[in-house]
Amino acid sequence: MNDRYDAGYGSDQYELVGYDEYGQPVYRQIPAQQQQQQQQQQQTYDPYAGQGYGYDPYADGGRHNPPYGTGQHTTPSYDTGQQAPVHDTGRQPPTPAYDPYDTAGQTGYDPYGQTATSGRQPRVAEQTAHIPQQAGPPEETTEARQGDRDYRTEQFAFVEEPDGDSEDVIDWLNFTENRTERREEAKRRARTRMVALVVVLALVAVGGVGYLWYAGKLPGLSSSGAKGGTTTSAAAQKRDVVVVHLHNTSGGGTSTALLVDNTTTKQGSTVLLPNALALTDDDGTTTTLAKSVDDDGSSGTRDQLDTVLGTNIEGTWRLDTPYLQNLVELVGNIDIDTNTDVPDPNSKKKGEEPLVNKGRDQTLGGKAAVAYATYRASGEAQNAQLERFGQVMQGVLRKMSSDASAATTTVQTLAQILDPSLTDKDLGTFLARLADLAKGGDYKTALLPVQTDGTLSAQTSSSVVKDILGGTAKSPSAGSAIRVSVQNATGVKDNTEKARVVLVNGGYTFLEGGTASGTQPASKVLYSDASDKENATEVAKTLGLDAKDVTKGTVGSGADVSVVLGQDYKPSSS
Repeated sequence: MNDRYDAGYGSDQYELVGYDEYGQPVYRQIPAQQQQQQQQQQQTYDPYAGQGYGYDPYADGGRHNPPYGTGQHTTPSYDTGQQAPVHDTGRQPPTPAYDPYDTAGQTGYDPYGQTATSGRQPRVAEQTAHIPQQAGPPEETTEARQGDRDYRTEQFAFVEEPDGDSEDVIDWLNFTENRTERREEAKRRARTRMVALVVVLALVAVGGVGYLWYAGKLPGLSSSGAKGGTTTSAAAQKRDVVVVHLHNTSGGGTSTALLVDNTTTKQGSTVLLPNALALTDDDGTTTTLAKSVDDDGSSGTRDQLDTVLGTNIEGTWRLDTPYLQNLVELVGNIDIDTNTDVPDPNSKKKGEEPLVNKGRDQTLGGKAAVAYATYRASGEAQNAQLERFGQVMQGVLRKMSSDASAATTTVQTLAQILDPSLTDKDLGTFLARLADLAKGGDYKTALLPVQTDGTLSAQTSSSVVKDILGGTAKSPSAGSAIRVSVQNATGVKDNTEKARVVLVNGGYTFLEGGTASGTQPASKVLYSDASDKENATEVAKTLGLDAKDVTKGTVGSGADVSVVLGQDYKPSSS
């Protein structure tokens, strides 16, 4: 019986009947008759009887506790060593004497090793079980109790039965977790794509700006700034310059231009040089570009141009009109915007269809290109013809091959005799680079403005000489040449320009004298100082007048010699 273990609750009137849903012991009250029977059994029970031990742990001179159920017993007193009698009322179980070997019969020790108090009552079966907060019983007592009881799973409410819906719950949780993970993964991919898109757009923007910066096309950047982001000054930029002289073998006269390859800014240019440009020859005499080409040849003219423009010309390309015709045919004709109708120079019939029609995107063959490049209408300045020559040259470059070897083959096919300083390979490679720039739109044509006396103005020095050529204008001083003032009394407006060209080409400084109110039949060449008579005579010869036309008279302000052109004046074709 396990009721002996429950005596710690203060009485033998309770016995264990089971365990509640928390695994705690539940007791019920023992009837009074059953209690008396149990007490009688306890009075006659001796755990050591028949074993022959004869040992009484309380043998201390004849004093020991009487057995339970006698109505009284003694409790050891730790102060006096005497035992005070205690009366058993029958309501409380007696406190047994301590027996170290009678662990099963101690009623004053609860199952968890704590001494019971008289005021502590066990819970009955109708009450909610209480979880004792005492320490557990001795090891052997626990084994005895476990051996006497048969524990079943249903006695413990904390043992959960398998739930049939648990797998469904797990599946739902897995589904929810997987869906959440998929959503998060989709968000991460979307963020990654957005970041990649932003990076790509940023790279494209930076690349576009970088290209514009490299090409020198960003607004606000100086036109002299080099590609690649540098701001190299115009004078420090690297240029390759070749001068080309077009010789009209049938009509006479020359046209001159500078072909410029700016390797720093990646820009190509054609600079048209008027024939009236004042130069200084080797002996210090002032001359003109046209006269220098005829008299001094390519080498002398190149040096004079370097002096006046501050450039470094690398070679001279003499291009006679038959070679220009062959060159246009070799590149497969050219397309340009013509500004006038050009008649066939070999035709003698009037009213015949022009060789070149005025209009946009006109395709010109070799013969038409030469006619357009050398054409100068009546009354036109030489600059008008020079600009047409520039159009033809740029049209040729747009059709020229950008491959150096192919361009060199084209030059060799012309079978020209080039200047010793310029070989076929050098010219072919140079033209190929300019062709690449012309096809890409990085090419322009500019006219060098020249004053009436052939000198360069400050504006000219800044816009063309400095920006395109990277040089400094150094025109000859006005006092070094004879100044000639010309008044037109022929009745033909164009005669003034023709006389100017002739005089400038002759090395004189031309001064505009205006147009007379009426005409006069004979021309006059006047001088005021006797020392200028010889100069006046030379001026008359240059203009094609007779020596008898030279006379002493009033000379215009600032001039050394004054000329009045009459109806007898016959201008030259140059």
